[in-house]
Amino acid sequence: MIIPVYNRVATLGRAIESVLAQRLMPHEIIVVDDGSDDASSEVVKQYDSVMLLRQKNMGVSAARNNGVMMASSEWVAFLDSDDTWHPHKLERQSAFHQEHPHLCISYTDEQWVRHGTSVNLPQKFRKSNKNLYERSLEQCIIAPSSVMMQKKLFETVGGFDESLEVCEDYDLWLRLLQEQTFGLISEKLITKYGGHDDQLSTKFWGMDRFRVRALENLHVNFPHDRRIVEMLIHKYRLLLQGAHKYHRREAAHHYEQRLLYFQSLFSSL
Repeated sequence: MIIPVYNRVATLGRAIESVLAQRLMPHEIIVVDDGSDDASSEVVKQYDSVMLLRQKNMGVSAARNNGVMMASSEWVAFLDSDDTWHPHKLERQSAFHQEHPHLCISYTDEQWVRHGTSVNLPQKFRKSNKNLYERSLEQCIIAPSSVMMQKKLFETVGGFDESLEVCEDYDLWLRLLQEQTFGLISEKLITKYGGHDDQLSTKFWGMDRFRVRALENLHVNFPHDRRIVEMLIHKYRLLLQGAHKYHRREAAHHYEQRLLYFQSLFSSL
């Protein structure tokens, strides 16, 4: 299993401890330090059973990809350094794949904690495999910390897109959902902690800027999928509204041109 980390000395130990508390231990634990300038690597060195890979700062996608390259197991799982696994996580997920050997990837339900308080998931993030692909086009529903997948599948699809600073998980799951069925374990087997300032989801404004990049790449590979084009139209409309609101003229011009292009394309599909 792979834990990417960048300057998370305050939460990394908690994440590692949650892995060491598993009822079914992973084959290996790999922490990839993405060029931290705090003491994150020193935290890892406190655990003899945890392998440490240090790299220059290249982003979370490169960290996860390099961790998978280093892994020797048939299956890989991910854990963000500010999340935790529940003690039965790997045990439940491994049993699920033994019962469903045709499935190469699965994810679990999740618990959210914000500012130290447990909160209910918004309806749009509730876990269900019904229309999973269509719902995933809007936003990322699947948490990386909940995923287990065959390493060969990860390698075949090309891993996380290292050109995306954020929404790299959104991109990968959509590529996989085109051809794979995701298994769902309907138990809250991970905890996601929010409310801290260094979350990638709050670091960048206009997350749809990255989603449309992922969707346009997906469109290149699946040009006749009307659902992708329809979502691009929806998101470019939102981005155009935002650009007008904040007087970003150059961005507004770009979004308007892309919107017109996809509106024209949609009518011909």
